[in-house]
Amino acid sequence: MAETSTDIPGIVVTGASGRMGQMLIRTILDNPSARLVGAVERSGHQWVGQDIGAAMGGAEVGVTVTDDALEAFSKAQAVIDFTGPEATLAFADLAAQARAVHVIGTTGMSDEQIAQLEPASRHCAQVRAGNMSLGVNLLVQLTKKVAAALDEDFDIEVIEAHHHHKVDAPSGTALMLGEAAAEGRGVNLSEVSDSGRDGITGARKRGDIGFSAIRGGDIVGEHDVLFAGQGERIVLRHLATDRAIFARGAVKAALWGLGKEPGQYDMVDVLGL
Repeated sequence: MAETSTDIPGIVVTGASGRMGQMLIRTILDNPSARLVGAVERSGHQWVGQDIGAAMGGAEVGVTVTDDALEAFSKAQAVIDFTGPEATLAFADLAAQARAVHVIGTTGMSDEQIAQLEPASRHCAQVRAGNMSLGVNLLVQLTKKVAAALDEDFDIEVIEAHHHHKVDAPSGTALMLGEAAAEGRGVNLSEVSDSGRDGITGARKRGDIGFSAIRGGDIVGEHDVLFAGQGERIVLRHLATDRAIFARGAVKAALWGLGKEPGQYDMVDVLGL
């Protein structure tokens, strides 16, 4: 029997007018295994009430932008959310009510905010990652292995570069890499993290995991993990040249989460790494 459109999983995108929101919408519309069933924006946004295709400057697609997230979520099997920390916490509760898979690509969340996501995950599958790309998640695994193999004679520095619009630093991906390095060494990142250096900082502390952030132009995302020893350096690098890799990964995560037990997952789970 041929598959009907209603058999294809429906996905809602929050923050529909944003750069990632629009990329996610295009990716879903181009994916034969998914349907766009909702586009959410904040109350008062000029796109609310418009067809999302037309609002993005193209042909109408039959989905009207709404500020009623719960109503949109109730029609969907999955929600993809690249917004801000406070919005994501609110969307987590609504996704739980709708029993929809909640894919979270939001960065800049504090440890306390991340902990606040857990109650919602008791009612739906929640997939959260600071970066949705296959290459970055492979880099995370490599970072963990190299950090485990080298002792504190090697300083670890995570160097990241992004476009000048990015509002948080270090990036979510940089923090993923820092966590991986800390896990490899068997330490707690919060106890060895070193970022925001300025002025007379003193010598670097042995065992610290450092972070350096670059912001400029239209850089999509570049991440290096530097292991610097005496007389030698090891550099692990990932360069993103197209934001679509994150959108494709997020859609993959949304489809993977269908039918999964409630709980918290990440891209390592999705990719089976």
